[in-house]
Amino acid sequence: MSPHHDPAPRHGRLWLLFGATLLVAFVILGFWGREVYRQAPPIPERVVTTGGAVLMTRDDILTGQQVWQSTGGQQLGSIWGHGAYQAPDWSADWLHRESTALLDVWAEAEFGAPFNDASVEQQAILRDRLVREMRTNTFDAATGTVTVSAARAEAVRRTAAHYDALYGGDPALAQLRDDYAMQRVVVPDATRRARLTNFFFWTSWASAASRPGLAVSYTNNWPHEPLVANRPTGANVLWSIVSVVLLLAGVGGLVWWKAFRADEEPAVEPPASDPFGGITLTPSMKAVAKYVGVIVILFGVQVLLGALTAHYTVEGQAFFGFPLAEYLPYSLTRTWHIQTALFWIATAFLAAGLFLAPIVGGAEPRFQRLGVNVLFGALLVVVAGSLAGEYFAIHQVLGLDASFWFGHQGYEYVELGRAWQIALFAGLVIWLVLMLRGLWPALRRNDGSRSLVWMFTAAATAVGLMYGAGFFFSARTHLTVMEYWRWWVVHLWVEGFFEVFATAALSLIFARMGLVHRAHAGAAVIASSSLFLFAGIPGTFHHLYFSGTPTSIMAVGATFSALEVVPLVLIGLEAWQTSRLQHAVPWMQRYKWPIRFFVGVAFWNLVGAGVFGFLINPPIALYYMQGLNTTPVHAHTALFGVYGLLSLGLVLVIARLLTLGRAWREPHLAIGFWGMNVGLGLMVGLSLLPIGLAQAWASVEHGLWFARSAEFLQQPVMETLRWLRIIGDTVFLAGVAAFAWFMAGLVFGWSYEPQAAREASAGSAPARVR
Repeated sequence: MSPHHDPAPRHGRLWLLFGATLLVAFVILGFWGREVYRQAPPIPERVVTTGGAVLMTRDDILTGQQVWQSTGGQQLGSIWGHGAYQAPDWSADWLHRESTALLDVWAEAEFGAPFNDASVEQQAILRDRLVREMRTNTFDAATGTVTVSAARAEAVRRTAAHYDALYGGDPALAQLRDDYAMQRVVVPDATRRARLTNFFFWTSWASAASRPGLAVSYTNNWPHEPLVANRPTGANVLWSIVSVVLLLAGVGGLVWWKAFRADEEPAVEPPASDPFGGITLTPSMKAVAKYVGVIVILFGVQVLLGALTAHYTVEGQAFFGFPLAEYLPYSLTRTWHIQTALFWIATAFLAAGLFLAPIVGGAEPRFQRLGVNVLFGALLVVVAGSLAGEYFAIHQVLGLDASFWFGHQGYEYVELGRAWQIALFAGLVIWLVLMLRGLWPALRRNDGSRSLVWMFTAAATAVGLMYGAGFFFSARTHLTVMEYWRWWVVHLWVEGFFEVFATAALSLIFARMGLVHRAHAGAAVIASSSLFLFAGIPGTFHHLYFSGTPTSIMAVGATFSALEVVPLVLIGLEAWQTSRLQHAVPWMQRYKWPIRFFVGVAFWNLVGAGVFGFLINPPIALYYMQGLNTTPVHAHTALFGVYGLLSLGLVLVIARLLTLGRAWREPHLAIGFWGMNVGLGLMVGLSLLPIGLAQAWASVEHGLWFARSAEFLQQPVMETLRWLRIIGDTVFLAGVAAFAWFMAGLVFGWSYEPQAAREASAGSAPARVR
């Protein structure tokens, strides 16, 4: 088969498959998304006592949600399991505290002593009454009113007093705040604190109150709380079994297909000289160099913030005795840690696209360099403005509305204020326009790489536009609905279409190098993207099992997300097979380290996204593990292990092509690669995973509240495990420092071999940018 022959009929069928996949997947996501809206837990117009006293209103609850957002929201503890892991899950913590308070109220009134001092028989009577009281749904849809007993109203008052003291700086709770890594005074305003407790009550109420006509709470009986009979449902167990069976069937089917397929990719003989060896660097390609510098700087800042955030988990509000949390509290450093991660990874993808567009298109559009420079300036404004806004919001300088718009939205991975979010989306649209201008000539060519170019373009379009899903919620949007749209951004934009964009970009690079057959690469990208998105788009629902959604969401999420692991196995196999070609011809040694980073991506794709992702994916596993340190195990190994290493690999490709006339001195690059990978493994193996598994045991035995409590996490053995993280962090930081030193050396000269020009000219043939 000619290397430039494009089997159009076969690709036509694949494009139909891809289109049908997107249509079916988004129909499923949209149809059950309607159920998310329709069956979300009601926010009552009023919560009243049986005597008619008003405890709170709908406006109080939603204002409390805004107060929660302004404190960092999901960066200070969690709600319904989503957020940070040091402070409690406030829903679970409130539910347990209110339950124990209600038991005490009853025991004091009836037996003249606290619950723990009552007899075994008396305790049994009160426990049985507690289940009925907490699980009975008193919401009246006609009036929008929730009615509670006078005893429960007193329990709510006592529980709210605890949170008022905790957030307000009561000296009696100083040690508890230290254990939670909370600043001394989180919310100075007493009215705001009162509204915050209203919001916490509502999230807890929805976790225990049964749905009308069902014996299951609005959050599918999450969190595990024996006091109120919150236990896994039958549907939870059933769909967990289904997900495991589907995973085994999917992997088995993939192995069967790989073993017996007849259309194996034809062998490719790599060219004798580097196809990139004679490219002409266009003005816009040279302008991308400054993106690389910012990526490395943001990467360094991000990992230092991560180390500081991890240190707060053992020293609370200080950094080796210095009260740093007064200026940079845990909620802020964790916010910045996640935001800078997304910024540098996204910037790496944008830079790779801008750099590749003239190569793929074969020409430099007019004013392309100007567009690249304008976009660069816009990105700097977004980064600086959003980080500053988050600082002022968490320090309670901004009003609640201003905090949402210019400070902190409160939701993990979409923390930046709405104004900065709009500006970032505008930047993505500018990037997409620049990409389409550069790719347009290639889209019109009918050669062997046409399908691959179209797939790359489609992925770029999705990356540019899908971020807009984050605009479908506001500061006072229902929490369940907000989670639905937030995961459109986190799961679909980052985990979904970024993956497709990366796959297409790598295939384009390898095809241009002559390492893979262009037509087969195009077919493979279309087929693998279809498989991945068919599972991944409806698989978004696996994040929403316990976010106030109905059982049907659990069924769809468990079924499809189990299949997400299957294409990861295929991606790893393809990457390993391609990597073996690096020794086929001498010039391939120039790209040894970018390829090694891509192989690292394949490893962590399987281990981090696949194994550790599926560890917490089945509903029964996530029921006990949601909000525990098993989640950051998956988050770190997937976000950095996959997207981080992939971004660094793309950065190295850009740097390699910008410096083709010189040979690299690579020892520091080797230290960087192995330091980051080994450090990540040690971070997980010595600290995060053991802590997460210990918490899972505590969650099963006693309830989620206990697994997240200071009582459990501040035990000596748990503190030791958190201190052990310093080993992995140190190795990782050494790797980052070595990588940054190497990249700086490309600017200042120490990362080049002597006599580089003579070495580089060997085996390089002049070539035009095509």
